[in-house]
Amino acid sequence: MDEKMAEQGVGGPEDGLRAVSALRRLAERVEAEQVVRARQAGWSWQQIGDALGVTRQSVHSKYGG
Repeated sequence: MDEKMAEQGVGGPEDGLRAVSALRRLAERVEAEQVVRARQAGWSWQQIGDALGVTRQSVHSKYGG
């Protein structure tokens, strides 16, 4: 990071951590939307879990309601 930016507080840890948090929230929303689309397209929980790299049980528990 540029020293001048650090002095001004631009791009510091607080900004970076807020960005990480925002990206996590965005990723969760996108994942949820895609799970809904996959289920509407007839995908099984196993297929969705495989695509996400998790077990079918975990994805069903999270989104199966």
